[in-house]
Amino acid sequence: MPQMRFMMCGGGYYKFQTDVCMDTPQVCMLGPTMGATEFFLDSRASVFGVSVLPLGWAALGNESADLWTDRLYDRPQMHGPQFQSMLEILRNEKDPDAAVSQIWPFLAAQLTPVSRETEDMVIAIDHWLRESASPQIEDLVAATGLSARQIARHTNRLYGASPKLLSRKYRALRCAGQIVIDRKTWRELCDEGTFYDQPHFIREIKQFFGLTPHQLLNDPTEVARLTVQRRAMTGLLAELNRIS
Repeated sequence: MPQMRFMMCGGGYYKFQTDVCMDTPQVCMLGPTMGATEFFLDSRASVFGVSVLPLGWAALGNESADLWTDRLYDRPQMHGPQFQSMLEILRNEKDPDAAVSQIWPFLAAQLTPVSRETEDMVIAIDHWLRESASPQIEDLVAATGLSARQIARHTNRLYGASPKLLSRKYRALRCAGQIVIDRKTWRELCDEGTFYDQPHFIREIKQFFGLTPHQLLNDPTEVARLTVQRRAMTGLLAELNRIS
């Protein structure tokens, strides 16, 4: 998912799966990522981050998400100095809970209405990603009544990827969670996720998670472990977060 990150202190740079490296601005808008992404710190750092769901991406007035896939930009530079002002407020707030209480009203004030068509499309796409171990574009075409080309325009604009790439990403992330949490074997997951064979399964997991299935099972990094544990979240976002 895209992330809006306020650098409370410290800094560094991102290295995307495309091998592109980009310095992080003080208020960073990280677009959707379609592969394992690394972040390098140049000193001790503190970061306040907010995940941005597809409807949030649209409501925050961002450009089409595919323009920022595996990229980032300076939020105040593109959307106004109020984001830099918010960063200063957060930096002056010593209590994290008090900072949270200030960030939500601020972000709510930045939102613009989205169309009912967009809301319905996000609901349909989320359901499609959630309900199958290996989502097929034909199912989304049948559910929405739109053509594959029309659907691709929506997924690129809101999720930053074509339906095929989006399906691959969520299939791989779902499998990563099952490896770490459910301790499933590659044979079980190959059968459930319609991978061609073991090498295909390994390539897909490594592209989107940065580790092989063996590494995930036996020696996951702290970030990887925490990421897949989002499956245990409860509340309105629980189902989608289980696989994202």
